[in-house]
Amino acid sequence: MGETTKTYTCIVCPRGCDVTATLNDKGDILSIEGNFCPRGEEYVRNELTHPMRQLTSTVIIKGGLYDRLPVILSSPIPKDRMMDVMKALDGVEVSSPISRGDVVISDVCGLGVDVVASRSM
Repeated sequence: MGETTKTYTCIVCPRGCDVTATLNDKGDILSIEGNFCPRGEEYVRNELTHPMRQLTSTVIIKGGLYDRLPVILSSPIPKDRMMDVMKALDGVEVSSPISRGDVVISDVCGLGVDVVASRSM
């Protein structure tokens, strides 16, 4: 029976612990070591089972101070859906005025997450 180790740098806090996970041949987690706090273990478990990412980008804005409006997701999404969301943002146009927190796309890609403006313009 072989074991595999994977090392992650925890990004939950500024400490940046190097956390090592040991997995069996089936991908089951045997151990997680190197985390200073329980949040590091939770971070690595999530990375191994269902990695999530926060996405920031821009969309076109007409009549604004700049040509692009920065946007952010209302909550993280599955890592494997990032490109789907980026494609959904491609070509999106909004008009000024827009306030920080305004929803630009509701329920993007059916993920239950909104794309919101991250600044007023």
